[in-house]
Amino acid sequence: MEQYKQEFIEFMVESEVLKFGEFTLKSGRKSPFFMNAGAYVTGEQLHRLGLYYARAIHDTFGLDFDVVFGPAYKGIPLSVITVIGLQELYGKEARYCSNRKEVKDHGADAGNLLGSELHDGDRVIMVEDVTTSGKSIDETYPVLKGAADVDVKGLIVSLNRMEVGKGGVVTAQQEVQEKYGFPVASIVSMAEVTECLYNREVQGRVVIDDDVKAALDAYYEQYGVSKAEPTPWFLQLFPSKRMRRPDRRHHARRSGLSGGEGILGVGYFARFFAIMRPNVTVRPQALPVERFGYVME
Repeated sequence: MEQYKQEFIEFMVESEVLKFGEFTLKSGRKSPFFMNAGAYVTGEQLHRLGLYYARAIHDTFGLDFDVVFGPAYKGIPLSVITVIGLQELYGKEARYCSNRKEVKDHGADAGNLLGSELHDGDRVIMVEDVTTSGKSIDETYPVLKGAADVDVKGLIVSLNRMEVGKGGVVTAQQEVQEKYGFPVASIVSMAEVTECLYNREVQGRVVIDDDVKAALDAYYEQYGVSKAEPTPWFLQLFPSKRMRRPDRRHHARRSGLSGGEGILGVGYFARFFAIMRPNVTVRPQALPVERFGYVME
């Protein structure tokens, strides 16, 4: 696991954004953990959060985009702090944009968007705190496409909960990918959270002890994604290739990279984007395969 991911996990705990216990979700599920991005309230916390999002976007999608879009409401500050983080870390000048849930009918900025106007051809990265059901994307994707003929390069969230989505087969992130055709990535996953925090102290206390670990295991036994997942949309173009879940060490060895991240061959993604998005230039280093959870062989 990269150092910044471990730091981000500890940061979520220290900020009381990620908590463990017993929580009732909007879906009615009883969950042993809960993430509330609204708990980032101080200037220092928001500044650090923007830097983490910027780093994850850079590592996942590169810097070939124009706009960072955050769905209302929590996505509004996320889009702002992310463009600040991108400028601070990489000198990248991106514009921020968000939607309003209530259309403004007066003033120079009337309409349903905040921040930058959208133009045909704009390349957009979407940012959210977490994707549980995909509802916010269902609401905002038509807004994006209705404002201009934009190219959504991807969506990044703080935490991949790694549980089944509305369809009951794949994760909510995978459902969004399959429905809209753009990749969805996360800064960290719950597997990485558990790996980082199990029997480790943060601020003088063990966050995931044996009891919490048992509750997490039981939760994913019930709501986790089945091992027999269907072929993801981005691999259906290559039926001749075998798929497997990556072992990090094997993955890094095959790819020749350190840090446990490998890359799908540029030829495969070049072929995909040539078919689906002919105006997109593929940067292979921006497509770490562990974001999708599969390795091509």
